[in-house]
Parts: sequence; C-alpha cells; structure tokens
Amino acid sequence: MTEEEIGKVSGYFAKIGVAGIKITSGTVRIGDTIHIKGHTTDFQQQVESIQIEHESVEQAGPGDLVGIKVKDRVRPNDVVYKVSQ
Repeated sequence: MTEEEIGKVSGYFAKIGVAGIKITSGTVRIGDTIHIKGHTTDFQQQVESIQIEHESVEQAGPGDLVGIKVKDRVRPNDVVYKVSQ
C-alpha cells in the first residue's frame, strides 16, 4: 500500500464528528481510504461523504475546504493521506 499526502485538518466539529480538511494536492472521492495521522491521531477509514459549503459532492481537489465525517477525534494540522493499493 502507498500513501499520498492530500491535505491537512483545519478543524474538528465534535458534536457532529466532522473534520474540516484543506485539500492541498491530489483528489479525494467517496469510497477512497484515507489515513489521518498526527501527534496523537492515527487511524484509517473509508470516505463515506464529502461536503463543500454544506453541499454533498462526489470528489474534491486542491484548494477545496471539505467536511468529512470521521470515526475518531482529529486535531488541527493532522496530516491526511490517501491510501492506495
């Protein structure tokens, strides 16, 4: 498996379990597996939904600020990787 850095966490919304992620390179789409890693964060999950400005989208690219539902707490500046086979 290879990992490609695609962005960084900009914020976390605990009540709804959503990470705000700034995409800096590559693309992320529904069904991709992502790995979020930081000082105390380290987990993988499949992307089930992506939103930009409260609108659901299929994929996002560089420059987009997206909301992705996450299964665990994340922190600002955690690095987001796209995992591929």
